[in-house]
Amino acid sequence: MATESLLQPLMSHFAQPGRIEAIYVRPGRREPARSVDRVQAVAGLGLEGDRASLRRRNAPPGNRQVTLIQHEHLVAIAAFLGRRDIDAALSRRNLVVSGLNVLAARALLKGQDAIHCVGEEVRLEVTGLCEPCSRMEEVLDYGRYNAMRGHGGVTARVLSGGNIRVGDAVRCIVE
Repeated sequence: MATESLLQPLMSHFAQPGRIEAIYVRPGRREPARSVDRVQAVAGLGLEGDRASLRRRNAPPGNRQVTLIQHEHLVAIAAFLGRRDIDAALSRRNLVVSGLNVLAARALLKGQDAIHCVGEEVRLEVTGLCEPCSRMEEVLDYGRYNAMRGHGGVTARVLSGGNIRVGDAVRCIVE
């Protein structure tokens, strides 16, 4: 318990807000991710036009409504692949965030929720790590699945909906 009380204030502070660098929706299974400048987040469902929100309309709310990856990790993935850069759409994540460590911005202590506040309206609750899937082998070539391990970002559910735009600030609060 003493360790948790020491870590809680440290884990609640971030040096700066992040920024939405790119937004992607995947309209259907195995379809390429489509870049958009703005998207509507719907509470309990996900992002309008994304397959995750479409399949959830008749199902109980899930923990993987939106996926986030940090832009800085795309640089690391590219380096592991021996490339100069990598197209963010190939990660198949919804939101690309720069300037905020999205992996650190997840609840590590019992009883805490990490919330990403995007723009003025949207609140996303981080629900877990977003590990790469076997599709990464097809998209990034043989053996490339491992390049994304530990760099796949996080999953989240939409607590409060609204518009998300490229350039929006992303702040993390720990409740």
